[in-house]
Amino acid sequence: MNDMYELGALTEPLCLWYEKNKRSMPWREAPSPYHVWLSEIMLQQTRIEAAKAYYERFLRRLPDVKALAGVPEEELLKLWEGLGYYNRARNLQKAARLVVERYGGELPADYDLLLELPGIGNYTAGAIASIAYGIPAPAVDGNVLRVAMRYLDCDDDISRASVRSKLERSILAVIPKDRPGDFNQALMELGEVICIPGGMPLCEQCPLAGDCQGRLHGRQRELPVKPEKKNRRLEKRTILVFLRDNAVALGQRPEKGLLAGMWEFPSLEGHLSLSGVKTYLEKNHLEAKDIYPLEKGKHVFSHVEWHMQGYVVVLSSGQTKDILPGLVWADRKELQSRYAIPVAFHSFLKQIL
Repeated sequence: MNDMYELGALTEPLCLWYEKNKRSMPWREAPSPYHVWLSEIMLQQTRIEAAKAYYERFLRRLPDVKALAGVPEEELLKLWEGLGYYNRARNLQKAARLVVERYGGELPADYDLLLELPGIGNYTAGAIASIAYGIPAPAVDGNVLRVAMRYLDCDDDISRASVRSKLERSILAVIPKDRPGDFNQALMELGEVICIPGGMPLCEQCPLAGDCQGRLHGRQRELPVKPEKKNRRLEKRTILVFLRDNAVALGQRPEKGLLAGMWEFPSLEGHLSLSGVKTYLEKNHLEAKDIYPLEKGKHVFSHVEWHMQGYVVVLSSGQTKDILPGLVWADRKELQSRYAIPVAFHSFLKQIL
């Protein structure tokens, strides 16, 4: 069995297309190792247009690896608020501290050493090595897999590690030694703007159309091959927004599991009626001056989907935080500047600010 894909013919037309059509992005203006690393981690689960503002705000506060290593975690997570998948931010800081300790604050110009850092896998290591350091190294993400499988008219299952490894070897064999970063970015860019997922690719605009076997055989929309997504588990939750003296109660989630360590509004399993909320309050010896419903919310995680209904519970001034163990009271300024609230709760947050 051939352990390489034949990709040699795509190199020149792809690079010529990229030179003429590459988009302007803030991390491309000054592709330092830190800038490339930060942008790639942000873009793992975030659209490019959405990531730009976060990237620029993050850099204003944390302009280099040493600043990232030293920032308090609470402030780091607040800077990350809205991007989701908060372990990405935590791993960024873990890696930054190792980079300061081992390499004096400069990311190593070595693919294998980059792989040893938390949160950096083959793709991110390849992106940093090739774009920032000019090291010939593959950077295979979902865009690259899609472009390659369509170009080759290949039915290999892209969820298999062996397929990704084979493609990495194949790219390494054809990557231009004088511009590896441009080549990798060209493949990614083609997948983002031309060879798009979830619909008919824009083949008439593609520089590889003449040699693309998937297009020639009319199979663009069938490729790439990957397993069907499993149905997400649905969970019903009741969100309780406790207000007292212009402050709102927040709880911290467990250190492991979904949204680990993040701040949230207290919640209960299931959808409680107004009378159900009143019963809950009575059991916990809480007297509400007022209770009223909020607009419903929904949030989709990778494996679970929350369907949420919320209530504002206004407590009297005499009820102290001791009555609600484990919670903190945050005023409006602290909600906006200190505590990182996951996107899942933003629809409720907007209704009370």
